[in-house]
Amino acid sequence: MPSPVLHTSVLDTLGRRIASGELREGAVLTLDAIGGEFGVSRTVAREAMRMLENLGLVRSRRRVGIVVLGMADWHVLSPRVIAWRLQGAGRGAQLRTLTELRHAVEPLAAAGAARHAPPEVRAELVTIAKRMRELGEAGEGDHDEFLELDVRLHELLLSASGNELFGALSGVVAAVLSGRTSLGLMPASPVPAALDAHEAVARAVADGDSDAAQRAMATIVDEVQDALVDVDAALAADPS
Repeated sequence: MPSPVLHTSVLDTLGRRIASGELREGAVLTLDAIGGEFGVSRTVAREAMRMLENLGLVRSRRRVGIVVLGMADWHVLSPRVIAWRLQGAGRGAQLRTLTELRHAVEPLAAAGAARHAPPEVRAELVTIAKRMRELGEAGEGDHDEFLELDVRLHELLLSASGNELFGALSGVVAAVLSGRTSLGLMPASPVPAALDAHEAVARAVADGDSDAAQRAMATIVDEVQDALVDVDAALAADPS
C-alpha cells in the first residue's frame, strides 16, 4: 500500500499548481513524469492522480494522458480545493467569492438555528462566544484556540440550521476561516465589533430570536467583506 504521506505531498503540490494556474487547462501529465519529479512509484503517482480526478482537476484520456481541467470542472466547494486556491495568486478573488457565499447563507443559517437548534447546541454557542470574548480581549491570547472556537461556532450554526444544504457547507466555512488565518489575512487581534456580533448571534439563538440572529450574523460577514478591502491592498503590495 502506498504511503499516505507520499501521495498527499504529490497531491498537494500538483493541486496548488493547478489551482494557481501554473498548470493550465489542457496541460498533460504522465505518471512517469510525476514519478521522476517527485521520486515516487507509479502506484503513488496514480493514487495522487486519482484523488485529483475525484476533485475535478484532471481527467484521464486514452492515448492522451492525464489532462488538466478548467475551473468549470473543479469541485470548488471542496475544502481541499479551497485551501489550494487560497495559497495561490488568486486568493484575493477566492476570498471575495467565498465571502459572498457566506453572506448569502450564514445569516439564514443563524436564523434557522434560532428556530431549530436543540438546547445543548444553544448552550454551547453561548459558552463558545464567551470564551472567544475572553481570548479576544486578552490581546496575546491563544490564537489557535480562538480559531478552533470560531470554526466550531460557525459549524454549529450551519449544522443546526434545519437545512441540510447549509450544514453541508460547514467544511467550506472552516476552510475559509483557517485559510485567512494561516495566510496572515486576519487582524492580529479580533475586532471588538466582531466579538460583539458573535456574542449577539449566540444569545439570539439561545433566546430563539431568529430575526436578531440573522442580523447579527449579517454584521459578522459584513465585517469580513469590509476587511477584504485591506486584504486587496496588502495583496497588491505583496502578491507572493
